[in-house]
Amino acid sequence: MVVEIDSKSGFCFGVQNAVEIAEAALLNGEKVFSLGPIVHNDKEVERLSTLGLVSINHEQFNKLRNSKVLIRAHGEPPETYTIAEKNNITIIEATCPIVKKLQSRIMDSWLRVRENKGQVVIFGKAGHAEVVGLLGQINNEGILVSSPADIDKIELTRPVYLFSQTTMGVKEYEIFKDSLLSKMAEAGVTDPENNLIVKKTICGQVSNREPHLKIFAASHDTIIFVSGRESSNGKMLFSVCKNVNPDSHFVSSPEEIDHSWFNGKKSVGICGATSTPKWLIENIRDIISNI
Repeated sequence: MVVEIDSKSGFCFGVQNAVEIAEAALLNGEKVFSLGPIVHNDKEVERLSTLGLVSINHEQFNKLRNSKVLIRAHGEPPETYTIAEKNNITIIEATCPIVKKLQSRIMDSWLRVRENKGQVVIFGKAGHAEVVGLLGQINNEGILVSSPADIDKIELTRPVYLFSQTTMGVKEYEIFKDSLLSKMAEAGVTDPENNLIVKKTICGQVSNREPHLKIFAASHDTIIFVSGRESSNGKMLFSVCKNVNPDSHFVSSPEEIDHSWFNGKKSVGICGATSTPKWLIENIRDIISNI
């Protein structure tokens, strides 16, 4: 049985950058806190915790004093930095540069569109850490949408500036945009394409993996997709594999592997999310190779 790892799977730049920043800070031997799990992968969180990284929630952060806190790749709203300054907390900045740029773009648009009664709309998942940070840049005055069912939240006759969370699916974003244009036309907007300004803000490292994974998933009898259960990106990319190859299985740890999946199979492809460490993918590859 041939077992192949997808060459493009593993950490994206933003997550890799955050992990390296955390490791460098921990090498100094100081206690470092991470505001939220540094990555949506339990195994990687466990590995870093053995090095001394302690995950805390916002309630714990608010009570913290005179400490070092890492801001993970998802980013944070301005309020977090205000609290840090007040509580003498040293921030270790590990926000993904792409997310940081998106935060700035959303704030700039919000400041401009208020003059023409425009609306900033963010296509993303409610409660997701990145979305919380994005909305925080504009005083939570943006409109969060997750599907065409949310279009009713938008005033169709007013200008709309549409952004996406960086890890959303390209196809879903396109469907939402087309649905919004149709609704605008139905509402009597004579030039809906000028009334809707769409910003391409899905991360290229995420969007480029979709077409590649379709080819990879189709080229193997069985697909093992490795990801944390909480990873938004993982859920999206696994669905890409599953749609192409129904014999695709989602695992978050080696213990979840079922030997019966490989009965009579000639090839197995192993891939993962942008938040899945390469060492975990390789570990699972070695286990399957020995079956």
